[in-house]
Amino acid sequence: MSTTLGFDTLAVHAGAEPDPATGARQVPIYQTTAYVFRDADHAAKLFNLQEVGYIYSRLTNPTVSALANRVAALEGGAGAVCCSSGHAAQLMALFPLMQPGCNVVASSRLYGGTIQQFANTIRKFGWSAKFVDTDDLLAVEHAIDENTRAVFCETIANPGGYVTDLDALARIADQAGIPLIVDNTTATPYLCRPIEHGATLVVHSATKYLTGNGTVTGGVVVDSGKFDWSKNDKFPSLSQPEPAYHGLNFHGALGAMAFTFHSIAVGLRDLGMTMNPQGAHYTLMGIETLSLRMQRHVENAMTVAQYLEQDPRVEAVTYAGLKSSPYNHRALSMLPKGAGALFTVSVKGGYDACVKLVDSLKLFSHVANLGDTRSLIIHPASTTHRQLDEAAQIKAGAAPNVVRLSIGIEDVRDIIADLDQALTAATA
Repeated sequence: MSTTLGFDTLAVHAGAEPDPATGARQVPIYQTTAYVFRDADHAAKLFNLQEVGYIYSRLTNPTVSALANRVAALEGGAGAVCCSSGHAAQLMALFPLMQPGCNVVASSRLYGGTIQQFANTIRKFGWSAKFVDTDDLLAVEHAIDENTRAVFCETIANPGGYVTDLDALARIADQAGIPLIVDNTTATPYLCRPIEHGATLVVHSATKYLTGNGTVTGGVVVDSGKFDWSKNDKFPSLSQPEPAYHGLNFHGALGAMAFTFHSIAVGLRDLGMTMNPQGAHYTLMGIETLSLRMQRHVENAMTVAQYLEQDPRVEAVTYAGLKSSPYNHRALSMLPKGAGALFTVSVKGGYDACVKLVDSLKLFSHVANLGDTRSLIIHPASTTHRQLDEAAQIKAGAAPNVVRLSIGIEDVRDIIADLDQALTAATA
């Protein structure tokens, strides 16, 4: 489907046509493991990537493919691959790029689980990460060395709601001959399309706003199709004969779709981090209302942030939509439809007051999630960022006196009333 169509039209129609077998208008859930080949020659062509089709649902599935195509259309990408979670998407994004001894330069303002994954887990593959403040562009440049294979950041940083200068990071990455990978989970393509700001790859936790109702774990990697994987020798899995796929040169053979096909033919085949078709179906249905939900999320978040900014029981609010935010100007240019619905609040009374606040809320749900239709809260220092020391927590925007809010689509008066009574209990 043409990407010249409007966002709302793509959100409903992209990646899906009426089912050719039954005429079903909604994308069916193809709950099947394998697919019958027409004959031996058909099977051989599929396995040789000479023909596009379905072999085994660890690799591809019609329901999951519909979701991948829809998210790719919304992000303005050439292709996409879906996987089992946002964390899986991060590994899938790095997998074709990295070799033992290689590193990724990553923002220090990332979700705590991502910092953990990059700081410790990827070392088991022989990879490493260098964490830098991506507002310090000189530090980013200095961190990149001959073994760096990507720069990684979030559009709107979780948990602090900080807005990243994607255009500046893209220029630095381009000068170094490496891709910029952007986690766009908290912004969604409705608020920002990182590829338009120079990103090579975009990752999502589909668990969050894309699905929007707290029913699915899933991840998506979108490839812009614009990066020249053959312009240097840094990416042999894509630009040289791939021993894991009988010597196929993915970029030479598949061009703009090289990364996507490698992620399916090698990444999903060997890592097995597959999205299930029912989960893909839920996310497809969620995306149909993405723009409507994001409009309410943003509207409510702005009202709540303005209220909290004036509250004497609160020390600070990090919402980039506020004029007082140092990221407001950047948000206005990069996120003209709004600065999202995720931000942090520093509560007077420190760690103990934050714990009391969380325990006193009635409408808010205390969960390790964001992007739900419901308003959610968490105290990162005691949960998502607990594995970090205090200095690292502060650097990540998750100091002990900070709570993270994910503002839902309820009546904003009820959201504020709940925060008001909980702040009273927490700071009494």
